[in-house]
Amino acid sequence: MTAEQAWEVLARVADPEIPVISVTELGIVRDVRADDDTVEVVVTPTYSGCPATEVIEQSIAAALREAGARDVRIETRLAPAWTTDWIAPAAQEKLRRYGIAPPGASERADEQPLAFVPRVDCPLCGSRNTERLSQFGATACKALYRCRDCREPFEYFKPL
Repeated sequence: MTAEQAWEVLARVADPEIPVISVTELGIVRDVRADDDTVEVVVTPTYSGCPATEVIEQSIAAALREAGARDVRIETRLAPAWTTDWIAPAAQEKLRRYGIAPPGASERADEQPLAFVPRVDCPLCGSRNTERLSQFGATACKALYRCRDCREPFEYFKPL
């Protein structure tokens, strides 16, 4: 298996918490090296205490073995720390369609220079009339918001 083939396999491994994007689109797969039957994958979790890290590593190993890799080695690397800047642009749109406001896209620093809570557009109706309900959503990397117009709750992927 080549590194290119391994990347193709990993592009089909869904994130367990956000199944509409892959681990490569999320940006947590940092490097792939392949040599004969050995594939080494470097993974940086979204944060050091991410409860899905072990599941992600198991999913990566299983997918690569199923594709023909005999020896799969996964290295978890915490530095540099993962950042939402590593989320692929196409994945940000997938997040929005899934009902999660992607990081950065709704923040307008020029309109809120001293704001500590970012203005977040509703991913469901596009309204800017939203409010943060909780600093933490289903996971620590997301916050819980509600749209004041369509009244629907949604999560916001916090920029890190």
